[in-house]
This record gives sequence, C-alpha cells and structure tokens, in this order.
Amino acid sequence: MIIEKPSKDFKSVCDVVGCVIEHDGKILLLHRQDNKSGGNTWTSSSGKIENNETPEKAVIREIKEETGIQINPKQLKDYEKLFVHSSDYDFIYYLFYIKLENLPEIRIENKEHKNFIWVKPEQALKMNLIEDEDFCIKKIFKI
Repeated sequence: MIIEKPSKDFKSVCDVVGCVIEHDGKILLLHRQDNKSGGNTWTSSSGKIENNETPEKAVIREIKEETGIQINPKQLKDYEKLFVHSSDYDFIYYLFYIKLENLPEIRIENKEHKNFIWVKPEQALKMNLIEDEDFCIKKIFKI
C-alpha cells in the first residue's frame, strides 16, 4: 500500500524507481513474467536503485534495460517520493513521469517481461496491474 507520509514503524529496506512513460495520450505498460514478483501483471518500467546511483540515474538505467528507450535526463520529470508499506517489507518509491514526442521502438528484456502495450490511462486502470500501479496512474493523470 502506498502512503504519502511514512508512519513511525516504517522501515525501508530498499529504494525503488518507476516511470510512467506517455506518448500520444497512451502509456507504456510492461507485462511481468509469471515467475517474477507480481507475475502476470502489468506495470510501468521500474526497479531497485543500485549502489551510488541517484534516483534519476536509476530510472534512466531501468528504462533502457527494460525497454531499450534511451531517455534524455532533461525530459524526465521527478514526480514524487512515495512510501510503500507491504506485508513483506517497506521501501521508498520514486515515481517519475516522461512524455515522449516520438514513438520509440520497444525492445523488452525477456527475463522480466513477456510483452508490452501502449494504452490510454483510463483503459490501464481496467487491466490486471501490479499492486499500487493504479495509484500512480491516477495520481499522474488526476483520474
């Protein structure tokens, strides 16, 4: 569950980045492999921040690794720092947003994802999304 302000018992075990990528009114969603955490759900490009990485560098790396898209850091919009409290563990989530002018070629990384789709944000909310993805979409697009 995403919370905007951490409670006193919040103990983050890692930092994670995610980015909602938009082009022509549609967002890019990646379909998780069945054997991965949150398997068989749809999600935006995301992943853990590695040692000595800033959230910005981590999200640019994750997008490139998962989709093949090379992001110009100036296009990236730091959206919000959120806190995720789950039954397993807590983590800090840096939510980013980018709007692309040109439709990029997508090359998904098959170890983590099995497919991708461009879909309107309202349609995405009807899909089998990874936990809290709906919160992020609603927050960015004010749905």
